[in-house]
Amino acid sequence: MAAPGGRSVLFVCLGNICRSPIAEAVFRKMATDSGVADKWVIDSGATSDWNIGSAPDARGLACLRKHGIETDHRARQVTKDDFMTFDHILCMDDSNLRDLNKKASSIKDSKAKIELLGSYDPEKQLIIQDPYYGSDKDFETVYEQCARCCKVFLEQHS
Repeated sequence: MAAPGGRSVLFVCLGNICRSPIAEAVFRKMATDSGVADKWVIDSGATSDWNIGSAPDARGLACLRKHGIETDHRARQVTKDDFMTFDHILCMDDSNLRDLNKKASSIKDSKAKIELLGSYDPEKQLIIQDPYYGSDKDFETVYEQCARCCKVFLEQHS
């Protein structure tokens, strides 16, 4: 699934309407700005099936727009194929990590490295909290965490 000679990353959260689409959009912009977007397959998904087909949360979209980033992502659930095709699956919290590791353990050809996106945070904020029940400020916090983590992840994998 990787671009020719490239890499692939899937960002994952519970519903794929708040945190993971922000991370995907931030990473895509960084990869584009660095001139390496064509070397990456970049996507996001959910551990749940609650929001399949939905656009990202309006507060998340507004936050991204404020930073000059657009996305047309539609929510989808992580599939078995994802574990076999993506190099990296980066998730937001311990619950996502448990769900993904459990799914991966039942897939014979799973090759994805599953990690917390926060493990790349230079400020050591390991967990990216779900802002769904929060305020605009909580979405901004998610954006800032994703920006810090994606920057380091891209530097380490370019």
